[in-house]
Amino acid sequence: MSVSIQKSTLRWLVPLAVIIVIGLVMMSAVTYSLDETEQAVIVQFGRPVGNAVVESGLHFKKPFIQEVRRFEKRILAWDGAPDEITTRDREFIFVDSTARWRIIDPLLFLKSVRDERGAQSRLDDIIDSVVRDTISSTELVELVRSKGWEIDEAAIETSGISEKEMQLLQREIKVGRQELERKILAKAQEAIKGRYGIELVDVRLKRVNYVPSVRREVFNRMISERQRVAEEFRAKGEGRRADIRGQTQKENAKIQSEAQRQAEIIRGRADAEATRIYNKAYSLDPEFFAFYRTLESYAQTIGKESTLIIASDSDYFHYLRRMNPDQ
Repeated sequence: MSVSIQKSTLRWLVPLAVIIVIGLVMMSAVTYSLDETEQAVIVQFGRPVGNAVVESGLHFKKPFIQEVRRFEKRILAWDGAPDEITTRDREFIFVDSTARWRIIDPLLFLKSVRDERGAQSRLDDIIDSVVRDTISSTELVELVRSKGWEIDEAAIETSGISEKEMQLLQREIKVGRQELERKILAKAQEAIKGRYGIELVDVRLKRVNYVPSVRREVFNRMISERQRVAEEFRAKGEGRRADIRGQTQKENAKIQSEAQRQAEIIRGRADAEATRIYNKAYSLDPEFFAFYRTLESYAQTIGKESTLIIASDSDYFHYLRRMNPDQ
């Protein structure tokens, strides 16, 4: 009994499963969903049909003969290759630009450029051309500085730049980099408008630099200028050092002269005091002083190896002759 029930259950479960699978396949073939960041165009036999689908959510299409081409709603990036351009004042520079764009008409976008790679290629041609035309008619100083840029003249005066460079820095900027970027954006938007189903949001000059040969010359000139400034500082330092040394030597000589003068004064006073003391001592007993000085002279002149040849009645032995041998 139970075996028959299981067989009957299998008989209706298998067809039900087949029907469910077929239903799911048919459902996936006739429906599709779009995210908030997506928009789509329905293509039938390789050609777009109907209007673009820009609303997110669940949508329907004909099964098997129609497919969905999805496109981004978000802003996309474009980065151009660095391009060598000559400015109006004959400066050879590399310019690296970047832009932001988005798809605003998926149907026209599909018909004109088909996909993002095709759009990038068209943007390469348009933006590069506009950037080249704009920069080639602009002087370099207008390209690297913004209008209304204020110069710190106090810092410039201490940097030791040349007069020519000072005049260039003080030059009035009529357009400036920001205005040039706005002009490039406006020209590129005009070239793209209504043709490719895209909108150009922004264009920026990411990097501006000299070409390698000019860059080396600029760097060498900068090095030479910095070396010249360094030499000026060294010369000023040497002059200052000489002034300080001269002033030091002058002060040293003055101090030594004053010290010698004071020493001479002190010595003079000391000699005068010593003479006064000697005179006072001599006046107390002149005979004893003469005797004492004579004995001192004996100690200084008569040594173990000294030989004196003098007369016996010489004054040198005056006090020796007067000595009493009995005492």
